[in-house]
Amino acid sequence: MSELRWEIKRFEALSLKELYAALQLRQAVFVVEQDCPYQDLDGLDQDALHLLCWRGDALLATLRCLPPGLSYAQSSLGRIVVSPEARGLKLGRELVQRGIDFNLAQWPSSGIRIGAQAYLLDFYTSLGFVSEGDEYLEDGILHVHMQYRAPA
Repeated sequence: MSELRWEIKRFEALSLKELYAALQLRQAVFVVEQDCPYQDLDGLDQDALHLLCWRGDALLATLRCLPPGLSYAQSSLGRIVVSPEARGLKLGRELVQRGIDFNLAQWPSSGIRIGAQAYLLDFYTSLGFVSEGDEYLEDGILHVHMQYRAPA
C-alpha cells in the first residue's frame, strides 16, 4: 500500500480537482450510500479548513474543521467521511483525531462540539466526546450533539 498523505487546507487553497474529489466523496457516501438527499453545500465550506487524506491521487477521507461561531459557539468538526474503498484501515479514527488535534491547537480555548450520527455514538465516545441532550432527526437520520472532553 502506498503512503498516505495528510494535508489541511483553507477553502481558497483547494485546487478545483481537490474540491471536486471532496464533494464527490461526500455525495457518494452521504447522499447515495446513506440514501439521504440533503443540501451538502451549506455555505460553511468557504470558512472551514479541510483535512484531506490521499493515497496517490485518490481521496480516502476528509472532514472540515469549523471555527468557533460558525456552526456552534465552539469549534466543530463536520462532513466526516471515509471512502468505502478505504474502510477497515482505521482512517476514520485517525481522521477525527487529527481534526481534534487541529481544532485544539487552532482554537485552544473554544472546545469542540459536533452533531454526530447517533449510530456512531460509541465511536465518538471512544475519542473523548460525550453526548449532550436528546437525539434529534436531521435529514432523516438520528443525530446527537456531542462535546469533546479531553481524556484525563
